[in-house]
Amino acid sequence: MSGYTGRVVCPNCQTETSGAAIFAGCSRCAADGSPVNVHPEFDIEIDVRPDVSAPGIFRHRRLLPLPEGIDPVSLEEGNTPLLRLSRLGTSVGLANLYLKDESRNPTWSYKDRLAAVAVTRARADGADTVVVGTTGNHGAAAAAYAAAAGLRCVVLTLTSVPLTMKVLMQVYGAEVVAVSDSADRWTVMREAVGLRGWVPLSGLTDPPVGSNPYGIEGYKTIAYELVEQLSECPDIVVVPVAYGDGLIGIHRGFQELLCLGKISHLPRLVAAEPLGPYWATLQSGSTTPQRVGGGTSVAFSVASTVATAQGVRALRESDGTAVVVGDDAEILDAQRRLASAGCYLEPSAAICLPAVERLVARKLVSREAVVVMIGTSGGLKDIEATAATLPQVPLIEPNLAALEEALVTQ
Repeated sequence: MSGYTGRVVCPNCQTETSGAAIFAGCSRCAADGSPVNVHPEFDIEIDVRPDVSAPGIFRHRRLLPLPEGIDPVSLEEGNTPLLRLSRLGTSVGLANLYLKDESRNPTWSYKDRLAAVAVTRARADGADTVVVGTTGNHGAAAAAYAAAAGLRCVVLTLTSVPLTMKVLMQVYGAEVVAVSDSADRWTVMREAVGLRGWVPLSGLTDPPVGSNPYGIEGYKTIAYELVEQLSECPDIVVVPVAYGDGLIGIHRGFQELLCLGKISHLPRLVAAEPLGPYWATLQSGSTTPQRVGGGTSVAFSVASTVATAQGVRALRESDGTAVVVGDDAEILDAQRRLASAGCYLEPSAAICLPAVERLVARKLVSREAVVVMIGTSGGLKDIEATAATLPQVPLIEPNLAALEEALVTQ
């Protein structure tokens, strides 16, 4: 039996939304100048124990927004390892530092959790085409799961995204086109959704309110898995953040676990970001998400200039905070240090490590606290950024003396 009530409601005003209107967020709050995403509603008083026979994250299908009796679209996503980084933790002053390695998902990022639920729902609702505006990871996940579901996938991306990202989207069968301005993606998507009936898997509004609300529920499974793996609730969870989809999904998962009596407290959530709209919003004390100045970042996947209302809400409700890490060199150094611990992450995921170090430096976390970084995506998504920081491989003569001489310079 599913805990999903079938209703999708606004977290602010509780207005119910249905049909394609859910993809634009709450119309009532938008009209009042407070745009916010909507969320599926659940009755968690029923039996919501995991279904061990279901694939991937659909073990938790009773807490996912899916009609009864439909087959999930799964590539065995989820159940990713939680790695204890003992040496790295000691070096930053923490006894219990962990990495939830989401690069182990089928398309190497946590976006697979969103895509699995959103595509399952789209197919169940009779869709023939899904569309996504993306700088890479979201598009790769959408393309792979659409292919598994037998649906058409259209991707709107930017000319600047790495070649690897484009290849992943195309090889899974997506029809990929690029625009020069990121906002143009949303304009085209709104037309396609309104006139063609395509189902959006990403956000499509400006200002942004976040992605497909059904898909966001897939991120709740990260919270479920963390509590299973730790046998307790972590104290702090650090999440790379753009529009806050993963942040709010993880927060909703922990809220449900608290209501179910599986944990005794909510972990403090920390948004790691390169440009700082969440930090600016928290500092302002405003309920209105702040917009900051633009800029480029090696962590381009999370280089958002504006926060979302539900992302800010997750931080405030969890007594969390945001940490700005804007220096490319610092992020790439963190990537190398994580790789030295056996974890090669995309810069947009590696940003978690310097965020943790700032928490320690500001005495916002105790040495014994259980701290989890969400490693949202693997480093092979953007090897050009890494390659630029590494020495060239020397060509040597085939003898030991030449080898030893070359090794001295490494």
